[in-house]
Amino acid sequence: MSFRFVLMLWCLLGLLPATAGAATVATPPTAPVMLVLGDSISAGYGLDAGQGWVFLLDQKLKSQGLAYKVVNASVSGETTAGGLARLPGLLTRHKPKIVLVELGGNDGLRALPVKALRSNLEQMVDLSRKAGATPVMFEMRIPENYGPAYTQAFVRTFTGVSEERKVPMVPFLLMRFASDPKFFQDDGIHPSAAAQPQILDAAWPTLQPLL
Repeated sequence: MSFRFVLMLWCLLGLLPATAGAATVATPPTAPVMLVLGDSISAGYGLDAGQGWVFLLDQKLKSQGLAYKVVNASVSGETTAGGLARLPGLLTRHKPKIVLVELGGNDGLRALPVKALRSNLEQMVDLSRKAGATPVMFEMRIPENYGPAYTQAFVRTFTGVSEERKVPMVPFLLMRFASDPKFFQDDGIHPSAAAQPQILDAAWPTLQPLL
């Protein structure tokens, strides 16, 4: 299975593995909130409850005595426009300390204008900061068959917003295993439970300093 093929199919549909046996601590009611605003990667498409990378993140935080409350507001198939529309209500409801924006892949698969993609990302960053939260962006990639002009503009959008807005950015989550079929579900599209620790490992170096 090629990296390009996986990328193309992944974005059309969604997605983390078994939890560690380390002791965990209860999350106090006053714990700061980490809001995850993502698509199928973070929604845990095709996985049982407790297998997704967001759940594993929650367990890792607790095992290290970092009492954050993780709120997963991810929706399979979500675009940046959809995330932007939902974000104000989520900020009001949960008052997060950190907002993880794992969106944009579906924009690219639908070849939506990169100008709109950039505007949506910038607005989500600005709204999060205005609400007192630290935003974190997640890099996205799309297949090369969308043409070099669009593909390069798409990738530059994430690095551009991250640099100009000084926003921490997590490298593309599937990069480590995109060409290895054993890390995907039977449909050959969505990362399996076995892939989820690697997804968390990809995100953790960017998240840890913020905690």
